[in-house]
Amino acid sequence: MDIAAVIQFTKEHLKNEKTGHDFYHGERVAHLASKMYLADHESAHEDSRVVAIIKSAGYLHDTIDEKICANPEKVVEEIKELLPQVGFNDLEVWDILFTIQHMSFSANIEHHYHLPLSGQYVQDADRLESLGAIGIARAFTYGGKHGNKIYDPEIKPVRLVSHDQYRGHVETTINHFYEKLFSLADLMNTPAAKKEAERRTAYMRNFVREFMQEWNVD
Repeated sequence: MDIAAVIQFTKEHLKNEKTGHDFYHGERVAHLASKMYLADHESAHEDSRVVAIIKSAGYLHDTIDEKICANPEKVVEEIKELLPQVGFNDLEVWDILFTIQHMSFSANIEHHYHLPLSGQYVQDADRLESLGAIGIARAFTYGGKHGNKIYDPEIKPVRLVSHDQYRGHVETTINHFYEKLFSLADLMNTPAAKKEAERRTAYMRNFVREFMQEWNVD
């Protein structure tokens, strides 16, 4: 199955994205998710339909992200038209759409959605992209783009309890590590992703520890 049209669709929709949710993020998610799936399923092959589902969901997931997409519903309809043209059947289209509409951190704060197996790998890969060196870079890029302070000792981290609170509360980029990023390792679906998440989280904790030491110099 050739998903070149899916890749081109993603490039077009994310060509002006500058907050760390760009085409290259989608590409990394697609490849990391499919790599983890193939590692766990030795009988799978690169041309398997499941791998195509995983890669397509990985590429497409941020094209409908409310943070960067002005009209997610319109883009969903475009994806519904695109996927059958690529060769996906109705069930495969459903798997991809359900995954990209329900995999985000914010969508799962109040209710945990059980994704299809393919979607679990995509969700894990997307969360891994929020961790480690790339995760640090993306966090500060997003915070800067949205006018968030790097850090303010007067603004304390909060416990996230709802989608609307998560989107609307005052945050700093350093607080984002405590409010979300440090918790992601415990939310991984697959053992391989959890192991990698723990490694990347340790790297981030060292970064934040160093940041606080430099901030608090007398």
